[in-house]
Amino acid sequence: MSDDIRCECGVFGIFGAKNAAQMTYFGLYALQHRGQEGAGIVTFDGKELHEVRGQGEVAEVFNRQERLTELKGDRAIGHNRYSTAGSSTLRNVQPLVITFKGEKLAAAHNGNLTNAESLKRHLEQSGSIFQTTSDTEIPLHLIAKSKRTTLAEMIADALKRVQGAYSMLFLDKDTLVAARDPHGFRPLALGRLGSSWVIASETCSFDIIGAEYVRDVLPGEIIEITETGLKSFFPFRETKHAFCIFEFIYFARPDSKIFGENVDKIRRRLGRYLALQHPAEADIVISVPDSSNTATLGFSEQSKIPFEFGFIRNHYVGRTFIDPKQDIRDLDVKVKFNPVKGVLKDKRVVVVDDSIVRGTTMKKLIQMLRDAGAKEIHLRISSPPIISPCFYGIDMPTKEELIASHMSVEEIGKHLGVDSIGYLSIDAMLSMNSLPKEDFCVACFSDKYPTNVENRNGKLALESGAEQRGRATDKKTGGDAGQKKPKVKASL
Repeated sequence: MSDDIRCECGVFGIFGAKNAAQMTYFGLYALQHRGQEGAGIVTFDGKELHEVRGQGEVAEVFNRQERLTELKGDRAIGHNRYSTAGSSTLRNVQPLVITFKGEKLAAAHNGNLTNAESLKRHLEQSGSIFQTTSDTEIPLHLIAKSKRTTLAEMIADALKRVQGAYSMLFLDKDTLVAARDPHGFRPLALGRLGSSWVIASETCSFDIIGAEYVRDVLPGEIIEITETGLKSFFPFRETKHAFCIFEFIYFARPDSKIFGENVDKIRRRLGRYLALQHPAEADIVISVPDSSNTATLGFSEQSKIPFEFGFIRNHYVGRTFIDPKQDIRDLDVKVKFNPVKGVLKDKRVVVVDDSIVRGTTMKKLIQMLRDAGAKEIHLRISSPPIISPCFYGIDMPTKEELIASHMSVEEIGKHLGVDSIGYLSIDAMLSMNSLPKEDFCVACFSDKYPTNVENRNGKLALESGAEQRGRATDKKTGGDAGQKKPKVKASL
């Protein structure tokens, strides 16, 4: 019953570097925030594949220098895992590796496939045997069945059958291939390190190895990298962009550039808009560290209310061996956060956070502030109320567990015990950058999904907003307006 929203996964790839494994290790280290359940690196030396995978964080999996030195070759892909699809076991740790047509192929995936169940059932009926419970394995089976000749062509052939979110890397002995879904849900960036090409979920991993950001991998783009250079093509039908807005709000590191924008600047703007929409008379403004730090700075700058450190976060918290009982029921929060009583006592406090999920953690934090002597508490959230779960690579609770799905904003404020509460509106949130508002996925705030979503039985569970609108138009016009090919904006 954690109140955290878990990050999806992080991918990193490099081609043409003598120390490819070491570069990938540092790239994954920078992407650790995107997944902490497992990590792995696969390399090719031109003839053989080498792999190391394990459960835990990057430093735990690669806890000896020998584990990196045995990863020989000048090309590599790596992955940090958080299990949004499939259980958290070693067999699901990526990159996944298969053998087909006498050759090895590795794959790493960030995202979530929304038609995975029906595809898996079809593949099993045609003779496929699955080794994992991860949806990443599905494209590999489709690739193995493709009649195309090159790896990039086989990947394109396979991915035309999947729906949902994917930023994927593939590696064989000759080729590194990157693919991003046509909606562009998850970020994926292309960089250069000398004569080497680098691809990663976020640009912060370029910074740690000294690589230069070149551009984003575009929605619907497949990039093929070989010793002869880089090739790009767009094999998929163009469709409406659906960039995940939560990447800006919470997931991506502030020092990264995603979707063509600097995350730090976006979060500061969110905080400024929040201060304009929901001002408060207060003595200090504090954040819930660390993800809301930047938005809190923006709120402070706009409101002119001084920023203070009201909570200290313990950055060395792992999984405790204690199962807290009733007498220490708040230990899960207290082990992470501690209020600074000298800052809070007798103060009117604005608390800025990026989101509220179940509300369990926030309720405990508010009580901690009261116990520390805060005179007034005004809660401000730099995103709208979360009313629906995500099916595109974010681990969120069910709709019933989301506090905003069954409580009004006023009711949430009373439940949490604050003097006032304010959420950023969807329109204000979408005004924070230069991209068109319709280029973002806001399904968790609006309950309108950009794709169909299947249930565990492979049946349609949720219909995309586009299909709903198209069917409504069909009833009015008698035509098939829902089948028109949407245009893609060349925003990036």
